[in-house]
Amino acid sequence: MLGPSAHIDDFSRKNLPPFQEWPELHTYNFQYPDYLNAAVELTDAMVAKGFGDKTALIGNGRRRTYKELSDWTNRLAHVLVEDYGIVPGNRVLIRSANNPAMVACWLAATKAGAVVINTMPMLRAGELTKIVDKAQVSLALCDNRLMDDMLACAEGSKYLKRVVAFDGTANHDAELDYAALDKPVQFEAIKTGRDDVALLGFTSGTTGEPKATMHFHRDLLMIADGYAKEVLNVQPEDIFVGSPPLAFTFGLGGLAVFPLRFGATAALLEQASPPNMIKLIETYKATISFTAPTAYRVMLQAMEDGADLSSLRVAVAAGETLPAPIYEAWIKATGKPLLDGIGATEMLHIFISNRLEDSSPGSTGKPVSGYEAKIVDDNMQEVPRNTVGRLAVRGPTGCRYLSDKRQQDYVRDGWNLTGDAFYQDDNGYFHFAARNDDMIISAGYNIAGPEVEAALLAHPDVSECAVIGAEDEERGQRVQAYIVLQKGAVQSDEMIKRLQDHVKQLIAPYKYPRRILFVDALPKTPTGKIQRYLLKTMHH
Repeated sequence: MLGPSAHIDDFSRKNLPPFQEWPELHTYNFQYPDYLNAAVELTDAMVAKGFGDKTALIGNGRRRTYKELSDWTNRLAHVLVEDYGIVPGNRVLIRSANNPAMVACWLAATKAGAVVINTMPMLRAGELTKIVDKAQVSLALCDNRLMDDMLACAEGSKYLKRVVAFDGTANHDAELDYAALDKPVQFEAIKTGRDDVALLGFTSGTTGEPKATMHFHRDLLMIADGYAKEVLNVQPEDIFVGSPPLAFTFGLGGLAVFPLRFGATAALLEQASPPNMIKLIETYKATISFTAPTAYRVMLQAMEDGADLSSLRVAVAAGETLPAPIYEAWIKATGKPLLDGIGATEMLHIFISNRLEDSSPGSTGKPVSGYEAKIVDDNMQEVPRNTVGRLAVRGPTGCRYLSDKRQQDYVRDGWNLTGDAFYQDDNGYFHFAARNDDMIISAGYNIAGPEVEAALLAHPDVSECAVIGAEDEERGQRVQAYIVLQKGAVQSDEMIKRLQDHVKQLIAPYKYPRRILFVDALPKTPTGKIQRYLLKTMHH
């Protein structure tokens, strides 16, 4: 069933779901040895293949070759093991924006046999605490510009014993960097099992206790040897850019695993706004981009204004569904399709996608090799073509939550239920209809309405509130809040700003309500449940 393990700390293997709750995994396309360390495959093995002098990472004004990345990560791995006592299977949390140092820390911890959790800079101490507690994290590596929330999280933590700063700029001017100066550039990486957990991906925007998805060393390579090879056909000449955080598996794949697997280059941005991405594409002649449809709209405008994005040979749109008009405008402007696809943290990366030679507007395409998908009803029976139902998928990767009862909701009869409503047309193409629940997808981020409501309700002036996703030209959806104020509180622009700032203090700032509407009462069912769907039909 599971191959051998090198983990001394067996927390991850002990907390895998019971085997009968796993999805079926079809890995016959992908054969790997019993022992496999994904980080070695992406660095030292690439140097051995002759890529040593080729640029691996560009970021913060600096290029780093495969040999430099290999040496750097080996030195850091020595520090983790010798100075901080990391043993195989320990969980290591990394907090950083997208920069080469974050990639290096992730690779180093993986070489040391640790289980890595990459987190976004936007997370606040309370959000980090939930992750630390769930995964029982003992060590955190943190960009020295982002230490405040990390130290606040560590302060009362039962598990987090040590927070070490690294320098995310090009200067190497922090504790971790100094410790590495004295270490050798060779490191005997832990011979982890291919079925050892390498990564815990926390899903964004879940309510209540966060869900941690568990991914093995082999999974990290399978997404490259599957999707990246088949759909992107990555070549060593390729230069990747993108906006998704490395903390999301979508970003880790597109901006680290895929380029490094094939001897290509990743150009990283800490602030991946569309104007910054446009500049990066022009400067480095990037060939593959990953971002949300809203950003491609900005790029189209920039091309009209004279930006030269002709180096792009593949543009991948994900994070939210791609509107047909953007697809059509992109083809008109570039002669190449925008590749819409759907992935999930649970599945690690994209599993249904358009292809360069086979794409159509308003479609998510067909399953990536090794995956199969079908549209089912609530009883897991396949529904007729062109009927909206639940998307069920299975293939080489699949959902395994860390000790979580919700495993049984996501996996049924060996299939993964992604929580998306889709339909399949007569030609076998899949089309997105909606999210099954009340998730708000804004500019590529998943935001759970109830979490924003809880933050608003924590303010003394708020009596009741409901949060929905409202259609938004720019962001796809925006977070919109309907608020009933306490008696005596005054409706005003100042009150709106105060409530927005309050939310930004409590949870990640991108989740704040961009529009607040004051109402005298919220629509409710006879039993007192707020009818959010009625708010969506109210016109403001």
